[in-house]
Amino acid sequence: METSREGGPHQGSLLGVFPPAGKVCEMVQQQANPDRDQAKRRAGLYALLGDLPDRAHPISATEIGEERRDGFVLEKLLLDLNGIEPVPAYLTRPLQALGPLPTILYNHAHGGDYVLGKDELLVGRGALQAPPYAVALSQRGYAALCIDTWAFGERRGRSESELFKEMLWKGQVMWGMMVYDSLRAIDYLTLRPDVDAGRLGTLGISMGSTMAWWVAALDVRVKVCVDLCCLTDFGALIASRGLDRHGIYYYVPRLLQHFDTAQINALIAPRAHLGLAGNFDSLTPSDGLDRIDSELRKVYAACGAPEAWRLERFNTGHFETAAMRARILSFLER
Repeated sequence: METSREGGPHQGSLLGVFPPAGKVCEMVQQQANPDRDQAKRRAGLYALLGDLPDRAHPISATEIGEERRDGFVLEKLLLDLNGIEPVPAYLTRPLQALGPLPTILYNHAHGGDYVLGKDELLVGRGALQAPPYAVALSQRGYAALCIDTWAFGERRGRSESELFKEMLWKGQVMWGMMVYDSLRAIDYLTLRPDVDAGRLGTLGISMGSTMAWWVAALDVRVKVCVDLCCLTDFGALIASRGLDRHGIYYYVPRLLQHFDTAQINALIAPRAHLGLAGNFDSLTPSDGLDRIDSELRKVYAACGAPEAWRLERFNTGHFETAAMRARILSFLER
């Protein structure tokens, strides 16, 4: 099966230094055109991601195969999202699905495991609870899409370092290319008649967590964001000398001249956003979590949606606990 339709572009230019996160919604409410104001900030963030492919590149999908698994149907797909290289993907949906389904863009982690990639959706990983999210989401009536990001899964063969260097020479940013593919994955989902485009969410752990809040910040079609164990305040990471705890893919030139972590996440407001963090996780320094939580509480209060932002912290490390899994599923349900 092949389909080809265009996804909607999100274009813009760099706009300079932005206000503190706590002022974002307050300022938006005072503007004559708040939607345009928010769009300008998103365009500024997007513009930092390097020379990206055209957002209007036509999307096509080839179905490689379909299988019935434990409680869900698995579609194996090959997507043309960027016009550069095919993007292998899995889409899962409940066996007895009726009508357009609420759908989660599931973002796989890094963990130094370049083989696992999108298979994390199906089989999980050591840092995650059982059952895998393909099962857990299908049991609750959700479809899910997971793509292999650059250098992972079926897209491996060139190292992360090699790709980063080649892209840098070409004016590209590896994280930008990863984010681009994820945004185009949202475009793809909106083209499917079995997906409820009004009920899209995104979640992930570690690198997948960072992808979740970047995608939700840049794309208002994402109504629910769940980030697990990687809501990292950049300043706190520098102060704790933790930069080498993140892979080289993570770093965006000039980002700190324009945005901190809270300012990026403020672009998700007033949409639903759950962050989960371990107090002993060196990737998310505690003082940085304090700062992000304080700023986002102000943002969501100014937007009139204080209940839509929650940061829940646990005395644990860089992994999902049973309590975290329960919080995530109940948050999605609500």
